[in-house]
Amino acid sequence: MPLAFQASQKLDLPVSSNAERLPAYLLEQKRVVSALLDKNKLTQLGPGSFRYTVTSLNLFQLQLNPVVSLVVVNSDGKLIMRASDAELKGLGIVEDFELSLEATLEATAKGLEGEAILGVSVTQPPLLKLIPTGVLEGTGQSILNGILLGIKGRVGQQVLADFSNWCQE
Repeated sequence: MPLAFQASQKLDLPVSSNAERLPAYLLEQKRVVSALLDKNKLTQLGPGSFRYTVTSLNLFQLQLNPVVSLVVVNSDGKLIMRASDAELKGLGIVEDFELSLEATLEATAKGLEGEAILGVSVTQPPLLKLIPTGVLEGTGQSILNGILLGIKGRVGQQVLADFSNWCQE
């Protein structure tokens, strides 16, 4: 039976100056994605295509290293980011690992609004068979919430700072 957990986070970020330029800024995909995520762990594979190595996570003394392929598109003043593929390094042989991500960042008259939904489904690794499923799922949920809160914090700091720099260029 696979373990499954999901987390979501909403964003409502007022932008006081140059808010009318936000739709044009969101078209700068590489720039925005680099501000959203750690640019040192991000590789652009092509237009609208990125690979992101998630910060190493520790789960019951196991080190996990998710690598996610992202597809980024713009539509109706929104930047939409989806996971297209994911690989989990660090658990040895894992037969079933699926990561889903659906994130939007939208320019509004007041600033930026967004939502991210992150989910994981994975077969319980043999090394963790003795740990109750509920404990593993609770821990997984907590890790996903932490990842989304970290990204939300980056939006509030990095994206606004980058937007301000972009407006001055």
